[in-house]
Amino acid sequence: MQTSSYSSSRILLPVRPWFIGFSLLVALLLNFLPTTIWHGVPDWLALLIVFWSVREPRRVGMGLAFVFGVAMDVADASMLGQHALAYVLAAYGGSSLSRRILWFPLGLQALQVLPLLLLVQLVQFSVRLLAGADSPGISYFLGPVFGTLLWPLLTFVLLLPQHQPVDRDANRPL
Repeated sequence: MQTSSYSSSRILLPVRPWFIGFSLLVALLLNFLPTTIWHGVPDWLALLIVFWSVREPRRVGMGLAFVFGVAMDVADASMLGQHALAYVLAAYGGSSLSRRILWFPLGLQALQVLPLLLLVQLVQFSVRLLAGADSPGISYFLGPVFGTLLWPLLTFVLLLPQHQPVDRDANRPL
């Protein structure tokens, strides 16, 4: 009897630290792309920080989120600390809610992650307004919605290297 290959009841291999770092660097590079004219492009780095702080709260925490946030502040030429504060709050929320979020199926996990992604955008929005920038409009908040819709696909792709092959050995239960 063969079970579903990607069900939540499968035992996963431990995540490799280089894979976490590689995925965060790819997200950082995706954030460097000039996509500000397109509405609804998610903040890839915020999405990955939330993902890894939910999945691996001991490896990805507020310190790493702060470092990547400062890198985004420098690259984006925005007010220093804007992304850092938002990412630290997202990492804190993700690690605090990780046990709760992981109890839900993927669709409901995405709904649990939506407030964290909206928090990132709201913090950045507030800091920009306090600094005297113009309001980007309501379309600025479409990114977290699309990030939430991408959560199941992102989970599948990022957990793919951790899945063990389906073992057909009848004498070995795990």
